Amino acid sequence: MPEDDAGQDVAERDRGVSSRKQARWVSALRDNSGPLGGLLVLVLALSLLSPDFLSANNLINVGVQASVVAVLAFGLTFVIVSGGIDLSVGSVAGLAGIVTGWSATAAGMPLWLAVLVGLGSGVVAGLVNGVLITAGRVPPFIATLAMLSAARGMALVIADGRPIAVSGWLGSLGSGELLGVLPYPLLVMIAVGLLGALVLRRTYAGRAMYAIGGNAEAARLSGIKVTRQRLLVYAASGLLAAVAGILLAARLASAQPDAGTGYELDAIAAVVIGGASLAGGAGSALGTFLGALVLAVLRNGLNLLGVSAFWQQVAIGAVIAAAVLFDTLRRRRSSGRSRPALLRTPALRRATAVVTVLVVVAGGWAIHERRQSAMQDERLQVALSLSTLDNPFFVDVRAGARQEAERLGVRLEVTDAGEDASRQANAVQNAVSQNADVLVVNPVSSDAVVPAITSANSAGIPVIAMDRAPSGGRVVTTVASDNVLGGRLAARKLAELVGSGPVAVLEGKPGTSAARERARGFETEIGEHPSVRVVASQPADFDRVEALDVTQNILQAHPEIQGVFAANDEMALGAIKALGGRAGNAVDVVGFDGTPEGLDAVKTGAMSADIAQRPKELGRVALRKAVTAARSEGTATHGPTEIPVKVITEKNVEAFLRQK
Repeated sequence: MPEDDAGQDVAERDRGVSSRKQARWVSALRDNSGPLGGLLVLVLALSLLSPDFLSANNLINVGVQASVVAVLAFGLTFVIVSGGIDLSVGSVAGLAGIVTGWSATAAGMPLWLAVLVGLGSGVVAGLVNGVLITAGRVPPFIATLAMLSAARGMALVIADGRPIAVSGWLGSLGSGELLGVLPYPLLVMIAVGLLGALVLRRTYAGRAMYAIGGNAEAARLSGIKVTRQRLLVYAASGLLAAVAGILLAARLASAQPDAGTGYELDAIAAVVIGGASLAGGAGSALGTFLGALVLAVLRNGLNLLGVSAFWQQVAIGAVIAAAVLFDTLRRRRSSGRSRPALLRTPALRRATAVVTVLVVVAGGWAIHERRQSAMQDERLQVALSLSTLDNPFFVDVRAGARQEAERLGVRLEVTDAGEDASRQANAVQNAVSQNADVLVVNPVSSDAVVPAITSANSAGIPVIAMDRAPSGGRVVTTVASDNVLGGRLAARKLAELVGSGPVAVLEGKPGTSAARERARGFETEIGEHPSVRVVASQPADFDRVEALDVTQNILQAHPEIQGVFAANDEMALGAIKALGGRAGNAVDVVGFDGTPEGLDAVKTGAMSADIAQRPKELGRVALRKAVTAARSEGTATHGPTEIPVKVITEKNVEAFLRQK
């Protein structure tokens, strides 16, 4: 063959390969047009609404904040593409972090080996899921739901309900940057995403996942070993859940026993927003990556805009529903199937057009108003990060802080961490991106909040701790009640009321400093009253409904109890409900916090005593200290600022309410 012809053949082959690559890229973009379009619209809207959104620092924050959910979602993509579901990934992530931390500290393993053991725990959990589903014929929903509970319980057992510090190179992985520019969590997410795309598109295992998800029986008849492939899929999901859990522990410099709670829902949402079908057979790593970014951008943007945490949940739910609806309609159109009759009615189309125009006009007006107010508002900006707003105590703390902010003429932005240390770290990073003048933090976890506080320290932003002291970082002061003293006062009062006999204790949320300190104070003091015996002590997570159930169970085993100490008012009110007419008569109940409902129960006699913290005063004092620190431009550390606790009974409750 002449050399010219040979060269021409090579050139044609190269052009053919190039054309096929371009076709694949075009196909990938077309398949993911929904999440990509949604992401672009969000970025455009938020860049107009918030001048801080498009800053390089904030965009990097968005990537870091998406990293853990994205890694979880990549593993879940394998499962969903193959027609399954895995509800355990959040709990497995928490377990892997705890196993890693415990192996490196309590077991004394080298850190690299501890990480391998943590990854192994995720693989084992995934294999157990796979065996239950394949050999046990247990539906995936039930099997992984069982693992969700089992993994969370194992994490609490191993950690004894306490966080485990993570240090060394693993801690640097969570907060370090490559060449001082790219954070390592972002690089881990990109690496796992590329690996996921490679597995799905270029390997036999990936093609088998699509075949099994499309039609498992047809896949089996075509020679695919369906059982083995499903085992591999769930093992891979467990492995990537472990990667996410270890990455989360590295970010927080602390392995939390409740880490990853609810993350399985975010991961599923990312996969669905990315265009995967819950029926199986469809999905991609690129789509999942875009879905995770949509969630991260939305949360970041809503935080920057100061939108209430409650409305954030509504907005995220609406985005998920819209993404699924859009994808369903797009797939119907591409497959040639007609739309449902309701969607083809002229009236609905006109109504949709009118609503769209109104939304666009309202959005434009909101953009204009916000930009004008942002340009004119030169007030001091205070960022307040609360551990939760799903508790009346912290709702009162927020109310007190708002009252003081209004009195002092400063702008207050409040975020709700929802008892999630990772979400709180994200909120603090967002506040740093906005160049807040001062930061007030009520830590979810005293250990996990340290990297976030250190970040604020590096940015020169003064930090005030509230209610719980962080275990590291530099804070100007900690405004808090003495929880240990409060626990001692509760024990002393309960012993005085009961005299002698059996009592029960309702503990707070395992792993929180408030629960530990109140329990320690109570145990120390009650030990000095040998006539009073603690016959049952169970956690009820600071939750009223949980306390109702736990108290009922305790009463079954110990109907003779004469007193109950609850580590917060919500649990005390749950115990009162379980006790019925015995509360305040045959059984004395002592609560802790001084919330309005708790004090009402004291007035009626259902609660014998309450250890009142004055939550509104806590918020007011913390805000006052924050403004002083910001205006003096000082970050010098001072001692703690104590808000006195007080024993409230029916005799002094009215006087106390007048003082509030």
